[in-house]
Amino acid sequence: MRLFRLAFALSALSSLPTLAAPSFAVEEATIADIQKAILARQITATEVVNLHLKRIKAYDGVCVKQPDGVLGKIETIPNAGQINAYATLNLRPAMLKKWGFNPHKARSMTDKADADPALPDALEAAAELDRQFAATGKLVGPLHGIPISVKDQYDTADLRTTSGADAPYANDRPPLDAEFVKRLRAAGAIIIGKANMGEYASGDRSSFGGVLCNPYDTERSPGRSSGGSGSSVAASLAVCSIAEESGPSARNPAKNNNVVGIAATQELVSRAGMIKASYMNDRVGPLCRTVEDTATVLDVISGYDPKDELTAFGIGRKPPQPYASYPHEKSLKGLRIGVLREFMNKALFTKADEQSIDIVERAVTDLQKLGATIVDPGASGALFQQCVARYAPSAYSRALIQQNPKLFPADGDHIPQLVAMSADPKLFPADSTLTIRDLGADKTIGEGRFVLDQYLQARGDANIKSTEDLINKSRFYTDVRAGTGFSDKKKGLEEKFKDKTLDISARLEQRFALQQIGIQCMAEQNLDAVVYPTSNIPSPKLGMPTEPNKNGRSALAWTLLGANGFPALSVPAGFTTEVYDRVPDKDAEGGTRMIGPIAAKLPVNVDFLGKPFDEATLFRIAGAYEAATRHRQAPAGFGPVKK
Repeated sequence: MRLFRLAFALSALSSLPTLAAPSFAVEEATIADIQKAILARQITATEVVNLHLKRIKAYDGVCVKQPDGVLGKIETIPNAGQINAYATLNLRPAMLKKWGFNPHKARSMTDKADADPALPDALEAAAELDRQFAATGKLVGPLHGIPISVKDQYDTADLRTTSGADAPYANDRPPLDAEFVKRLRAAGAIIIGKANMGEYASGDRSSFGGVLCNPYDTERSPGRSSGGSGSSVAASLAVCSIAEESGPSARNPAKNNNVVGIAATQELVSRAGMIKASYMNDRVGPLCRTVEDTATVLDVISGYDPKDELTAFGIGRKPPQPYASYPHEKSLKGLRIGVLREFMNKALFTKADEQSIDIVERAVTDLQKLGATIVDPGASGALFQQCVARYAPSAYSRALIQQNPKLFPADGDHIPQLVAMSADPKLFPADSTLTIRDLGADKTIGEGRFVLDQYLQARGDANIKSTEDLINKSRFYTDVRAGTGFSDKKKGLEEKFKDKTLDISARLEQRFALQQIGIQCMAEQNLDAVVYPTSNIPSPKLGMPTEPNKNGRSALAWTLLGANGFPALSVPAGFTTEVYDRVPDKDAEGGTRMIGPIAAKLPVNVDFLGKPFDEATLFRIAGAYEAATRHRQAPAGFGPVKK
């Protein structure tokens, strides 16, 4: 029966028009918009895919000058009109050629024929959905007919998967879908392609896919690791995408691309079928243009999976109603939201931070107008510092002792001093770096190599079996620039390979300590969530130095709490009018110099962070804020495609 249906779908494609119904605009279309049109028989799933392919053809070309090819030196192009968001497109060879796409974006480099009927492409999958809808008049699931891009870090059995690497796998397709990909397909989603990414989950380029560009300014970063996921959604080359967050790799591209992104509680969504960057931090992060769409995708992909042991912690922890039911409330009355001033105190940072902080100040006012009780320690205050001072001596004493050798001499009795600090936070060292900005920096040994070798063993490829194989057999881009998004990928793998044992015990201790302190800090003030800028620093120039870290603030996005088990939801909050950039300067401190102000309209997002497994509250807050403010704007240079 399945082969019959696929044959029907294949034959149906020949009678479908190459271009779809022009009366329906996919630009900025939501899941509900598309499904309402399908139910009204105004459009088919096949036509939805065709409309997105038309936009991909128009806007997803190479976006930089690369005279020596994808691995060589590059130069940015102002207003390039292209963003290179996709590494691979889900089209069979004949259809890829018919559309005129670069053959480098084929579903597989190792299966040139690509004729397996058990692996339908996007148009065949859409035709099968159309057949089922014609027969039943019902949608197959909550994502019926919705084109979704998936970061190349996740396994797709029908599409090349290499985490952006130009690695010679014997079979560049993994044997199975990642668990959440299976759930997307079962819900009716159409995987339209693999999003280009920062290779091995960092940076703004990959050896296979090339440099990624931001649709709001093609000379700037679309958000590093998951930049292709964010830009594909921002420019309406997909309705939603699946990013990954180990640092800020879901929320940073959400901010840079003026879209909504969630880094959910790690234990909520299975990571089975992921080329992991780490064991402790990796999370599956949906990106969409609206809060409701993001919640709908999370409803589909969340839940227990025996192939990911961490998801056992999530059993019984989902809310009584679907996540997508929470963004519709208009009032925030009864909710208490804390302002995390530790991330917003201008005196701690630089001119580069100031406009983002000002924009989020307005978001705080908006939340108050919506009825929320705002708990704010004041512009130079600290929401959690008294709590940190009270509980760090017990929960995270090792770090406190290491940072304060005068208070805690190596041969001394530390217990009395720790007991006194626990009883009186005033005794906590005033110059301590143990704040909620930068509490802890424990490193792991062997984690990166372990999770990569573990993935490769499970994949079972005949040629690439280990991290060592990736080092010795891959091709790497040569235009490496320290302190930018063009990091040295071969060197990064070599650093991982130096580790010969595995020890994540200190990191596990840190995670537990930070969760204990963070949850207690929220409980003491009866907070439902906290608010702060997703990032203080707008999108940087591609290939240029980033703003140096300062007082726990990186050039990307705030990560400490999210990376230790707290869900964070990033929502558009407005746009800058000017920014400050960095340029190389060997005579300046740190080898870079700030320039500006530079006129630039770049997106800024606000984060709502809550307690583990309380995504429902975050969707309620974000939905009300989004409805009241409507800060999402499509990128100006990527409008409707001319007929």
